[in-house]
Amino acid sequence: MTKQHRYHVRVTWTGNTGSGTANYHGYSRDHEILAGGKPVILGSSDPVFRGDPTKWNPEELLVASVSTCHKLWYLSLCSRAGIVVISYDDHAEGLMLEEPAGSGYFTAIVLRPVIELAKNSNVEAAEELHKKAHEMCFIARSLNCSVEIEPTITRI
Repeated sequence: MTKQHRYHVRVTWTGNTGSGTANYHGYSRDHEILAGGKPVILGSSDPVFRGDPTKWNPEELLVASVSTCHKLWYLSLCSRAGIVVISYDDHAEGLMLEEPAGSGYFTAIVLRPVIELAKNSNVEAAEELHKKAHEMCFIARSLNCSVEIEPTITRI
């Protein structure tokens, strides 16, 4: 039986500097992302699009969502396979193309996790589980761009 899940978030624009959007350069792109009593995420647009570089932008949040989803599946699969992960640190990157009219789209996301395993863990099996984690990742399966995984796995 197929299960359905719903996720509710609230995004509130906080960038009205007094005249709303009367002038393209006269308003801030700042906003807040809220969900069910969780800490507020302060967001803006990418600085290239007049955003605040100290706040999260939607593009970063998308890349972070893919990375996090993959990591959670990977850790679960390793745990079930008896592979002990000691540390996992992903250096994920997304590539977005902007078209002349201003619209854009992601063409690729590359995950580059650096993983340390316990000394008795099977490195080859750990590498293979990235394929399964990718197949299971809800976020990656929902995207229209490639998602590549380039892991570095060592035993300590």
